[in-house]
Amino acid sequence: MSSSRKLIAILLGGAVLATATAWAGDTSSAPASDAATSSVPPGHAGDHNSVKYYKGIVPAKDLKVWREEGTGNGKLAHYKPATKVDYYKIGTTPTPAQIAGWTIAVPPSGENLPAGSGTAAKGEAIYSTNCAMCHGSFGEGKNNYPQLVGGIGSLGTPSPEKTVGSYWPYATTVWDYINRAMPFYAPHTLKPDEVYSLTAYILNMNGITKSSWVADAKSVPLVKMPNRNSFNWKDPRPVTHNSACMKNCVSPSSIKITSNAATMNLTPRLTGPVDHMKNGK
Repeated sequence: MSSSRKLIAILLGGAVLATATAWAGDTSSAPASDAATSSVPPGHAGDHNSVKYYKGIVPAKDLKVWREEGTGNGKLAHYKPATKVDYYKIGTTPTPAQIAGWTIAVPPSGENLPAGSGTAAKGEAIYSTNCAMCHGSFGEGKNNYPQLVGGIGSLGTPSPEKTVGSYWPYATTVWDYINRAMPFYAPHTLKPDEVYSLTAYILNMNGITKSSWVADAKSVPLVKMPNRNSFNWKDPRPVTHNSACMKNCVSPSSIKITSNAATMNLTPRLTGPVDHMKNGK
């Protein structure tokens, strides 16, 4: 142990220092089972690049400089990446056309909705082929896949059913989600007319639109969803800043709690059956 020396790892910015015990040159005092040798050519014993790091502590790739302490010469060792940038040749830069192909988000205003249309009657056949296997023939959900229909009035109960009809605030979200993520086994493969038809069918199953309703870029944003007004669109939490007080600070004993999440209707007082359990029963 008398030949041990300390290595101080200087991280980027010099903000954090990490120390590790290491042996250099004569490594006879280092436990053989605990030493992990850095990958350097043989014949460089004693050089700062051939230090054996104790218990597998090696330079992280974000460490730029390792400084040896105790040598008296202030010698610096610069870390070099194991491989060059772009060494593995994985991936390519996407083209503007590829990026545009996935710039498909549809906000509540209906922006980005494409041309096309669909009805519930057309959507029924598409749903049976692509959706019923997971969501059930009537949107009831099956095999632990989400329920799409029902749940009206359940959101305030211990077992809320968050369906398109009971929970979703915008019909444009229905179109957007189907378009980008459905069907589950082949997302983003449905044509705009098919997505419009499925949107019309699911909204009709929830009793939100009539069977004769035609879904298109103009009509979908105008749909008033049942739960639209139950969403809190403004963050009620106060704006705070993490500024430390340095003088004339308020005494902690004078601070009083005037409100909490429960009284502001942000968090329910009861979250389910667990709240009613007593004595482990």
